[in-house]
Amino acid sequence: MALKARLDLRQSQSLVMTPQLQQAIKLLQFNNIELSNFIDSELMENPLLERADPGQTYAEAGDGAVGNGDDGLDSRSSDNFSDRDDQFGTDRLTSSETMGSDDGPLDVSSDALYGGEGEITRNGEPVSGSHDYSAPYGGAGGTGGGSAGGDDLPGLEQTLADEATLRQSLDDQLNIAFADAMSRMIGSYLIDMLDENGYISGDLDEVSEALECDIKDVERVLKTLQGFDPVGIFARDLSECLELQLRELNRFDPAMAALLANLELLAKRDFDRLRRVCGVDSDDLHDMIAEIKTLDPRPGKTADGEIATPVIPDVLMRAAGNGNWHLELNSEALPRVLVNEDYVAQIGSGLKDREERGFMSERLQSANWLVKALHQRATTIMKVASEIVRQQDGFFTHGVGHLRPLILRDIAEAIGMHESTVSRVTNGKFMSTPRGMFELKYFFTTAISSSDGGDAYSSEAVRHRIKSLIDNEEPKKILSDDKLVELLGKEGIDIARRTVAKYREAMRIPSSVQRRREKKSRAS
Repeated sequence: MALKARLDLRQSQSLVMTPQLQQAIKLLQFNNIELSNFIDSELMENPLLERADPGQTYAEAGDGAVGNGDDGLDSRSSDNFSDRDDQFGTDRLTSSETMGSDDGPLDVSSDALYGGEGEITRNGEPVSGSHDYSAPYGGAGGTGGGSAGGDDLPGLEQTLADEATLRQSLDDQLNIAFADAMSRMIGSYLIDMLDENGYISGDLDEVSEALECDIKDVERVLKTLQGFDPVGIFARDLSECLELQLRELNRFDPAMAALLANLELLAKRDFDRLRRVCGVDSDDLHDMIAEIKTLDPRPGKTADGEIATPVIPDVLMRAAGNGNWHLELNSEALPRVLVNEDYVAQIGSGLKDREERGFMSERLQSANWLVKALHQRATTIMKVASEIVRQQDGFFTHGVGHLRPLILRDIAEAIGMHESTVSRVTNGKFMSTPRGMFELKYFFTTAISSSDGGDAYSSEAVRHRIKSLIDNEEPKKILSDDKLVELLGKEGIDIARRTVAKYREAMRIPSSVQRRREKKSRAS
């Protein structure tokens, strides 16, 4: 058989993830802090991008509210959701009425991310000048960051002093407490042995051997270190940590010492044995336990913990009257960027070098894509949030007991997107509602079947019902897990005993034996 070279032409189809599409997917799953940091980096790298006027509201580029064409989302009874196609048409589920139509979802085609040919397009037509396609999150909506005016003054957050870490604070106290070098050396070694909770994580004999010093010197230095701030630091176990804090409050007595020596009985809620061990009555024991609860079991983590970042809602929800709901993007958390086409035209005419023109073309295409992707991201979030509100109307109207079972597929099919897109949108995105602040993924719960063949129950609603039954149980009739199964079955909830136990433990509710001991102790 002779071998010879030949040229064949084959045609095939394949799915290609372009860099723009990959970045768009990342944008979709960013929370507000991550998105703000990403926008700041893009503004630094791309000279064609600029931050919009902080005073400009989202409504100036198009109303941020998403509804059914009236004053908000039509809030109907959950019994009417079977007629959703008639009541809430597909066109009512999108934000195209108020934010402008989008060229396609981010999870379909990368062509929807920018208009092509280096121009910003809207509805297929080129748009001149600087236009704003904004998205939620970040800091340009009201405070922080630079402005389009090029103000070089630092922001308020840049003028704040750095907070001292726990290590720095302990080093300063060590230098004040000891004058001799040996004690400072031992103290520095013990500081290095602290774990994240502020406990000594090693043996003192090892310190003595490593530094070739007397164990008495190590114990002497440790005793001084245990008087440092925060109180309770340098303890070797939980009992010693609590003891240090009680001594500081002058509340450490023999009864409290006995309680700290038997913390395992407190964990088991065996109050009868604790009363006998401590030699106190029921009221004194409850006062001692209440005082223990005010102490800090992890002083190191509290002192050197990260600054709590407040949750910024991405979607705002309010009642619009007549049983309707009104949804809108949080205009105070929108990073607003735009492409300065006037600047592009100004410098574009003076570029003659091919490499420079190529760089400007690439920057312009990247800027157009980012602006379009942010707008598409905002639209997608509104679509998902709107459908969640429609399907969980009973929760917002009547409470957690009316939360319906919901999975990602239900929302994905309703808005015509992939489940992975819905998953990215609901992760780390929050909605402010009349019932509180909730992460979007909170509304997705598994289904508990109904014993009478009716509609399934949400697992979150079942948890709420279990907690309600336990909270209202009588001290002489403590409900066991089997009894809870029986009561839930009478209400039409088909649930297994192990599932009840799992839900109860997840809510940190003690078993029936422990609850009986606790309530019996309180009654005596």
